[in-house]
Amino acid sequence: MIRALCVTLLMGLSFAHAESEKMMKIGSTLPPLTAKDQDGKEVDLATYGKEGYLLVFFYPKANTPGCTAQACSLRDGSAELTRRGVKILGVSADQVAAQKTFATDQQLPYPLLADSDNKIIRAFGVGGLFGFAKRSAFLFQDGKLIWQDPKGSTQDQAKVALEYLDTLKTK
Repeated sequence: MIRALCVTLLMGLSFAHAESEKMMKIGSTLPPLTAKDQDGKEVDLATYGKEGYLLVFFYPKANTPGCTAQACSLRDGSAELTRRGVKILGVSADQVAAQKTFATDQQLPYPLLADSDNKIIRAFGVGGLFGFAKRSAFLFQDGKLIWQDPKGSTQDQAKVALEYLDTLKTK
């Protein structure tokens, strides 16, 4: 019994690792997937990010220390990101109610998508253990992926994204 449980657990870990190896590649387009935001409104990723910049960040669990630091970094940098034409979307496997609490508690000025069925998480290749998303961030321009942060910064996610945007000015 214990051996079967260990094998099942190891297979699950391998599956989660295999999914993460299929992370979205530079040049990929936003998938035409929808999820509800913290207010219960349907958001279509492909439509939302069709024009301009869109920063999509993933976090494992709302209102946990690392996820709060990442989300608040983007909250604190949202004025500068918005000034540069960047929209922000947060995504986790949390339910709508948890996203609403997180957005309210942390005063987050951008939508948080409730991807409880893991459609978006799988499409981006950021599946982690137990159905949680792996912390990461993706920047799209006119619907095409131009940059990614596969580790997802916590304290300085906004700074890392802004530094990348600065490099675009010199190209």
